[in-house]
Amino acid sequence: MTQTREPERRSRTLRGRPYSLDEFTSIYGLLSDQAESLFARFGPSSIELDLLMAAKRRLAGRRDSIAEPTNGGNR
Repeated sequence: MTQTREPERRSRTLRGRPYSLDEFTSIYGLLSDQAESLFARFGPSSIELDLLMAAKRRLAGRRDSIAEPTNGGNR
């Protein structure tokens, strides 16, 4: 008989001030289900969530996920 092991839940040290779910949702213009998923996986740490959103190229206060580059010319 094979026994399945549950992955251990490690507690993370909170870095930076914590975001509330509502604050995180409004800052990044996320849908509530998107914000809840990220909040559940990464926790409320403002530093962790800001780094995550920067990696996803989401800027605070903007609804579009990736800003179009404006280089003024065609390549």
